[in-house]
Amino acid sequence: MSQRIDALICPRWTIAVEPDIEVHEDLVVAIDKGRIVALLPRAEAMDRFEPDALHDRPDHVLLPGLVNVHTHAAMTLMRGYGDDMPLARWLEERIRPIELNLANPDFVADGTRLAVAEMLRAGTTCFADMYFFPDKVAEVATETGIRAAVGMIALDFPSPWADTPDEYISKGLDVHDTYRGAPLVSTFFAPHAPYSVSDATLQRIRQLADELEVPVQMHIHETANEVEDSVAEYGKRPLQRLDELGLLNSALIAVHATQLLGHEMERLGSAGSSIAHCPRSNLKLASGACPVAEALAAGINVGLGTDGAASNNRLDMWAEMEMAALLGKHVAHDAEAVPAPVVLEMATINGARALGLADEIGSLVAGKSADVICVELTAPTVRPVLDPLSQLVYCSGREHVTDVWVAGEHLLSAGRLTRMDIEVILERADQWGKRILDA
Repeated sequence: MSQRIDALICPRWTIAVEPDIEVHEDLVVAIDKGRIVALLPRAEAMDRFEPDALHDRPDHVLLPGLVNVHTHAAMTLMRGYGDDMPLARWLEERIRPIELNLANPDFVADGTRLAVAEMLRAGTTCFADMYFFPDKVAEVATETGIRAAVGMIALDFPSPWADTPDEYISKGLDVHDTYRGAPLVSTFFAPHAPYSVSDATLQRIRQLADELEVPVQMHIHETANEVEDSVAEYGKRPLQRLDELGLLNSALIAVHATQLLGHEMERLGSAGSSIAHCPRSNLKLASGACPVAEALAAGINVGLGTDGAASNNRLDMWAEMEMAALLGKHVAHDAEAVPAPVVLEMATINGARALGLADEIGSLVAGKSADVICVELTAPTVRPVLDPLSQLVYCSGREHVTDVWVAGEHLLSAGRLTRMDIEVILERADQWGKRILDA
């Protein structure tokens, strides 16, 4: 007697990522109650299961949903506002004045909805957010059905979210407590950067992160100037300072990390730390390039992030994958460096590992959450399909994503968002755009 389940997804190709990164044909995924029940040949699946929904995808690749390990979702509302400027001027002249004048709970909620719509349509099923009003980010994630890791942000100066380090931490802990055990929302500490957070605040965050067993994500070694300023002020590079404060461990996610020396990569690797690599943002701001091949060789877990749309302009993990591969080869002077399978791991299981979610997402394994996507390989831009995995990294784009499931819920069907009213979202975004231009 066959077992009744919610759905079978039947693609032409399947890339499970774990236990291997190989392409398999005629391998279907069975889903029930939001979780992956089994991966097995189609004929066997049809004998074993009776699905309520049968999703035939004969020209598609089925793979885990993409994990955007670093972004500032609400900054979609500032897309294009500070282009072609170096980081320091971009922050001081464009971004911070808008945040001080306009950033409020509605701004963050509307900007995050716009970001979620963009990410879901591009196959991102989980994002890690570092921004003000993380309570609103968590609310929007719950409302829209996407998975979110929400940053408990901390700074040593006032913002629309909090005035003091103690207030930042207290409010962040409230968010953590509210969403403890939530199926789609997790939390991490998000001190902005070594130059904007004091030793005392960082020490408290390290202690709390140890107690709560959550990651700590921070902009680290983003620019050469940041490193030079740290040496001038503290007599040491930022990573050395963080190491002395006890923050270099398996919970650390170093965002950007474009300025790394060999011994620093060895230390990050031995500590079990992660890097959130954001290649397009780093290139656009001329911040530098993370030495990804060396970092991976040192044993560092490297995930991929888009950064915010104000410094990247798009929340597109396909663009990040291609750029990570190309830039990684360029920096290493080696065409074999950062190959397509490694890049796909960076965009899926490595991001899940960084966020402490590898037992739940990042690969197609029985028992994990059914966070899965389908990518169609029929367009002229991806034909002929000689190597589906290579086509995903070097040819495919967000326009080829047809279906997205998060925890088994079909959030994107035939390219259409099933839970979100895109016209209302766009109208609200345009209203914010007018306010930004008038500010």
